[in-house]
Amino acid sequence: MLEAAGVSKDYPTPRGSLAVLSDVTLSLSRGDAIAIMGPSGSGKSTLLYILGALEPPTSGTVTLDGRNPFELSETELARFRNRQIGFLFQDHCLLPQCTVLENVLLPTLVADSGVRYADRARELLEQVGLAERLDHRPAELSGGEKQRVALARALVTEPLLLLCDEPTGNLDRRSAETVAELLVEQHRRRRNILVVVTHSAELAARLPARFELLDQRLQRV
Repeated sequence: MLEAAGVSKDYPTPRGSLAVLSDVTLSLSRGDAIAIMGPSGSGKSTLLYILGALEPPTSGTVTLDGRNPFELSETELARFRNRQIGFLFQDHCLLPQCTVLENVLLPTLVADSGVRYADRARELLEQVGLAERLDHRPAELSGGEKQRVALARALVTEPLLLLCDEPTGNLDRRSAETVAELLVEQHRRRRNILVVVTHSAELAARLPARFELLDQRLQRV
């Protein structure tokens, strides 16, 4: 369960406090998938970072699986994010010196060593159509292939929550459709909680629930 209750976010500026989010409330259970849309600068990414415990709210609370990550120590918070939350950004953020398989395994370097993540990583790469590219490096991949690697990396620790920030924003139409299909397929397969921030009406239409962030507030549409 992901719960955001009365979440607000303000940033200090020379002219005073700038409100970005105001009294945002959201409740999602395992298996839920939503798209969040809205104009540029409306606070979509800020909300995503708060839900992912990357940035604290000014007020309000966020809980995931019954825990408030902002009450944890830095070490506990890092472990919590690693185990419970996967991130997929507009930029794939792959390490150029690492192979495809090594990039997917990066989140597991600080995870439980008893789990055989290499087998899981290979399975994920097969599911996203890259079983033949395990030893390739990012420079040898297309933009869509890089994003598929990033999706596998986001899922390798089997997180409860998958957060995606414009996951198809840098891709051509065909690659965007492929990544969108894989994103939905992986969600159905794993039944995690999926939150996608996007400007793409096509991607949003693939998800069962859509929200709009406008004038600092989140509303279902």
